[in-house]
Amino acid sequence: MLSTKPKTKILVDGGDPGETSRVKKFLGFVDGQTTNPSLIAKNPEIQKRIASGHSLSSQEENDAYRKIVQTISPLVGNAGVSIEVFADLDTRADDMLAQGKEMFTWIPNAYIKYPCTQEGMKAAEMSVREGMRVNMTLCFSQEQAAAVYAATKGSKAPVYISPFVGRLDDRGENGIDLVKNIKTMYRNGDGHVHVLAASIRHLDHLLASFALNAELVTVPAKVLEKWASNNFPMPERDFSFTGASDSGEALRSIPYKELDMDRAWQSFDITHELTTRGIQKFVADYRSTLKRSA
Repeated sequence: MLSTKPKTKILVDGGDPGETSRVKKFLGFVDGQTTNPSLIAKNPEIQKRIASGHSLSSQEENDAYRKIVQTISPLVGNAGVSIEVFADLDTRADDMLAQGKEMFTWIPNAYIKYPCTQEGMKAAEMSVREGMRVNMTLCFSQEQAAAVYAATKGSKAPVYISPFVGRLDDRGENGIDLVKNIKTMYRNGDGHVHVLAASIRHLDHLLASFALNAELVTVPAKVLEKWASNNFPMPERDFSFTGASDSGEALRSIPYKELDMDRAWQSFDITHELTTRGIQKFVADYRSTLKRSA
């Protein structure tokens, strides 16, 4: 069991309450949890139903998602449970907001996840006005992070931004650089947006998130188990992340950009192909659990 909690809050990235309980047992705590359609589709109960030939209707999927997060909710600390709206590339902000409002009532510690798209930004802007907690997901650029800052000014609760480290690494870019660049940019702000490092693939990603003082990090159980089996190492003062691609080549650095976060969020170029691909992946995983309509 971990004797001293890191400054960075640790969330479990998963959709299985049993897994969350196991992590809590060997860590001694879990600060929060992130969920998404892909993780819910992998939930053991959902998989069991699909294996038995019983696909779910949209309502059954929604009910199952609610039941899962309601089971996770009391297991975690004050970083809450992030619940993702269903959004494909055509989903409008009003639809996302309607889903978000319903999901926000499911548990007392809900964070509603919207994608870093134009419609997602609009939904987030409306949500914070209504006092909802939000987590902006599928972040792959500093511009997206600047837009999130601008769109959510005045939020009563911390807003989360989730840069996806591993998916940038997958295409040869150093995803940890994005976390570092967002943290650097936010030093000039009012502190209302917290960086939640996501798509954590291995121990060095976790240690780098600690070293950069990310406010939060969401981690698959298998990486947390590796951390525990290594007796919970923490980064040394001179820790430096030097990642490599699967082929062994050094990852390309992501340069820092000077961005004015006081600009209107609509003025930032927030398009990114990995955000688009991420949405398509979530949609495919969500639909894999659904009954086919005639």
